[in-house]
Amino acid sequence: MEPSQQNSSPIIPIAIICGFAMIAIAIFFTNQGSGTNPEPSQAEGETADEFTDGVARSVDESDYILGNPNAPIVMIEYSDYDCPFCKQYHQTMHQIMDEYGVTGRIAWVYRQFPLAELHPNSPRISEAALCVGDIAGNDAFWTFTDLVFEERDLNEPTNVTKLTDYADQSGVDTALYAACMNEGRMEQAVEYSIRDGYDAGARGTPYTILLVGNQQAVINGAQPYTVVKGIVENLIDQLDGNFDATTAETGEIPTNQQGLPVLD
Repeated sequence: MEPSQQNSSPIIPIAIICGFAMIAIAIFFTNQGSGTNPEPSQAEGETADEFTDGVARSVDESDYILGNPNAPIVMIEYSDYDCPFCKQYHQTMHQIMDEYGVTGRIAWVYRQFPLAELHPNSPRISEAALCVGDIAGNDAFWTFTDLVFEERDLNEPTNVTKLTDYADQSGVDTALYAACMNEGRMEQAVEYSIRDGYDAGARGTPYTILLVGNQQAVINGAQPYTVVKGIVENLIDQLDGNFDATTAETGEIPTNQQGLPVLD
């Protein structure tokens, strides 16, 4: 994960969903629907309902979603196109969607969290992706995103001279794409996404928030496929009523500064 500088958080006991196979996997939830909501943070020019400290922004029509938009399990990933760990995790998430997305139980939301101090071109790539999505829709956005990750080596930056080609391959009118980029139409949207991710607890990439109903938990970093698969299967078992609470372990785990339990 790149980079994470979260402050150390209090250790609190929380119920654990039991592990998958031989891997000890714990996923923890806090109920975000109870109590008083924190006051939203506001930057100049923002309305009060645009950002909320400590929780992820609700999924809405501005988001790009792979899978069933009404899925009971939603995975919101904050990502940087030039992050090597994000490239690995992107492959993992596609495996998860290939296996579980087809059932309608999982949705994957991709949000922009470019780390310009590490990857100077990443905000520009984020803008390009949002231009593609704005012009040609959800499928084009995902095609473009896949091309960016697939066409670069793990530890190499994206060749930004190919972004127009990727837009073209995604079915976008390149003249419209060029106008969007030249006019900087998506600069503010990228800035808002960064702020949204920061408010949700992201300090590095990839950073994934799991939503199940009104409950949230965090997958921190590029966890491998076996770990993510275990989490997903545990959640599905719980939703289907197949979770045996008597087999669950208990323990103490850290939370981030937003109070969300974190799986590292």
